[in-house]
Amino acid sequence: MNNTTREYDEVIADCRTLFLNKMADYGCAWRILRLPSLTDQIFIKAQRIRGLQQNAVRKIDEGETPEFIGIINYSVMALIQIELGIATQPDLTTEKAAQLYDAKISETKQLMEAKNHDYGEAWREMRVSSLTDLILQKLLRVKQIEDNHGKTIVSEGIAANYQDMINYAVFALILIGLKNQ
Repeated sequence: MNNTTREYDEVIADCRTLFLNKMADYGCAWRILRLPSLTDQIFIKAQRIRGLQQNAVRKIDEGETPEFIGIINYSVMALIQIELGIATQPDLTTEKAAQLYDAKISETKQLMEAKNHDYGEAWREMRVSSLTDLILQKLLRVKQIEDNHGKTIVSEGIAANYQDMINYAVFALILIGLKNQ
């Protein structure tokens, strides 16, 4: 698990750097996005990854890596929106956004470590395409929960699904990185 912790932290460091660089460029304009809009942004990225995995021809010269990073960062934004609610205007400093990002990642990493222990790092034997499909499945679940106004009967809520998407995307990036070594 020590390798997983180190690899997880390395992936998140890259994601966090991009998140903060985009904050420098755009501020926190994302604070006005409602959860369904964030869900749709993640869905677009997951669909693009699936298309890249299935199609031989690429018309845009970007691979899966930036899309998985986008899934992670949009999912963190969604977790922040769940906590703070939707703003009508950008309302966070870069420093506050970084603190919230770190807190959401810390909670999500703790979940990963618990599940990774129980599942015995089974994700290491998975295909990246399977992780993509699991992210898409989680997105469909989130969309259904959103359509149900956030109510579930026996299932985990929206936040847990966003956390799972973050962890699946991190696993995919670790596997892509290992494959490229």
